[in-house]
Amino acid sequence: MNVTAYDPAIDAPAHHHGIYDYDSGPPVERGKFAIWLFLATEIMFFTGLIGVYIVLRSGSAEWPDPMERLAVDITALNTFILITSSWLMVRSLFSAQQGDQAGVLKWLGATIIGGAIFVGIQVYEYMELIDHGSLPNVDIFWSTFYAMTGFHGLHVVVGVLWLCAAWVKAARGGYTARNYLGLELAGLYWHFVDLVWVLLFTIVYLF
Repeated sequence: MNVTAYDPAIDAPAHHHGIYDYDSGPPVERGKFAIWLFLATEIMFFTGLIGVYIVLRSGSAEWPDPMERLAVDITALNTFILITSSWLMVRSLFSAQQGDQAGVLKWLGATIIGGAIFVGIQVYEYMELIDHGSLPNVDIFWSTFYAMTGFHGLHVVVGVLWLCAAWVKAARGGYTARNYLGLELAGLYWHFVDLVWVLLFTIVYLF
C-alpha cells in the first residue's frame, strides 16, 4: 500500500508575497468602511427628522411662512459660507495628495474658519429668535425648527473640532502624499454635514 507523505504546503492557503488570496474584511480601507457605515446611520437619523417635519407640516391646517419668521437672507449667506468651506476642504485634501504641507495647513485652516463662522451666525440667529420669544414650546413650527437645525449645528461643532485635530496633526507632519487617510475621513464627514444643511435650508427656510 502506497502512503503519501503529508505536505503542509499543499493544504496551506495560497498566498502571494505574504498576502492571502482571501480576505474576510471589507474591500476598502477599514477607516473608510467605518466612516461610510457611520454616515449611513446619520443619513437615517436626519431622514427621520425631515420625514417627521414633512408629515407634521402636511397634516397641519395652516403652516407659518418661513420668510416671515426667519432671517432667510442671513441664513442664505451662512449656507454659502458652509458650501465654500466644503470646497476649501477639497483643496486641503488635494494639497495632502501632492505632499504640500503648507497648502494643507492653509486650506484646512480656512475650512475651520468657515465652519466656525457658520456656527457663530447660527448661535446669533438663535439668540435673536429667543429674544423675540420664538421658543421651541411656542408652536410646532419652532419645535421642528430647533430640533432639525439644532442637531445639525451640533454635528457642525463636532466637525469643526475634528478638523482642528486634523490641523494639529498636519502641523506635526502627520499627513504625507502616501498617508492622508485621516484627513480624507474628516473631509467625508464635513461634506456630509454640508449636504445635510443644504437640504435643511431648502426645506425649512425656503418652502
